[in-house]
Amino acid sequence: MMKTLNGKQIALLASLLCVLYLGYRIYGSKSDAALLSEKTLEGAVPTVAVVNPKPVPPTETITLPGNVQAWFQAPIYAQVSGYVKMWYKDYGALVKKGDILAEINAPALDAQYAQAKADLESERAKYALADITAKRWVALRKNHAVSEQSISVKVAEAKAEAARVSAAEQNVRNFEALIRFKTIVAPYDGVVTQRNINVGDYVNKEGTISHTNALSNLFTVADVSMLRLFVSVPAAFGAFLQPGLTADVMVPQLPDRHFTGKFLTVARGFDVSTRTAVTVFTIENEDRALWPGSYAKVTLTAPVDRNTLTIPSTALVFQEHGTQVAVVTEDDRIHLKPITVIKLMDNAVELAGEGISASDRVVNNPSAALLEGEQVRVVTPAPGYDLMSRDTPESKETPAPTEDQGSKEIQGSTEAPAPKEHSTK
Repeated sequence: MMKTLNGKQIALLASLLCVLYLGYRIYGSKSDAALLSEKTLEGAVPTVAVVNPKPVPPTETITLPGNVQAWFQAPIYAQVSGYVKMWYKDYGALVKKGDILAEINAPALDAQYAQAKADLESERAKYALADITAKRWVALRKNHAVSEQSISVKVAEAKAEAARVSAAEQNVRNFEALIRFKTIVAPYDGVVTQRNINVGDYVNKEGTISHTNALSNLFTVADVSMLRLFVSVPAAFGAFLQPGLTADVMVPQLPDRHFTGKFLTVARGFDVSTRTAVTVFTIENEDRALWPGSYAKVTLTAPVDRNTLTIPSTALVFQEHGTQVAVVTEDDRIHLKPITVIKLMDNAVELAGEGISASDRVVNNPSAALLEGEQVRVVTPAPGYDLMSRDTPESKETPAPTEDQGSKEIQGSTEAPAPKEHSTK
């Protein structure tokens, strides 16, 4: 038979259980208090994320607008007045030196040329008579049939007629030169970029065309086998404008093609209104892909040797003492350092290298409550929370989660990942 417990034993057992329960509760309360105290002390130390200043690249790049012009470009005007008989080269025509571009019909000039030739023949006839007369009078000198004065006069008349013949010949040559201007020819190999005349237009040597009644050239011929690129370069880049400098050139009509411009010359003087210097580059254009008059985006890259660093613009601290950065010392305390900003960029600033080094740990996004000498704890933001280095790590393919993992992720999806502590000791 089982032995039953009497009342005294039951009371003793109940007392023992009560003591055990109270002991458990006291122990648990002390453990919770200790854990809470540890968490409180840990939370009292601010956490910060740090970045290191980066040295600037060994080159400096600047992008400027440019203007592409032909190596040679000649506007061709009329040298004689008349009507356009025919034009032979249109816009974009490739021409060689001496190719006929157009012909001008100038009947008035033709009549003047014919008159000049007739005058020349008349003067030649007069000279022939004067020359024969002078020779005859000179032959009579030995017989003393005529006076010496008469002989001198006849010889002088012959020389005067010879001079008139020379003048008439030069007048004919002048008209011959003008007659040649009735034919408009290309001055050199190139391409026709303008044609401002039509058949029947009246043109004159003053530079007007009947259908425009304004000064205008007949044609424009450009040599585009090599082009000139004009760029206004700021004064800060002037030290690099010397032989050997090249430019990367792009034009809107050829967005996928890059051209190389070679330094040719610089104006050696800055425009006082813009503080820029006109710089000329040359571009090889054998395939004639580039057209004169094109707008160009010119990128210049030059080597630099400067003691400068860059930090994110979010790391700046603005106080009454000026611009500063919060640096974490070796014993994890805050030290505010003054800095000198020399250039503002999109999301970073360039600093003079004095007073700060690439090994310094600069606080990114510092709190306004951070004080000099304050103890901090350096943490590394969880992936996805560090905006500065989001693009730095390469994305890696993550295997598909298992069913258990998927359920855990769903349960914990509402909680933000805690930052990982970064050991600095």
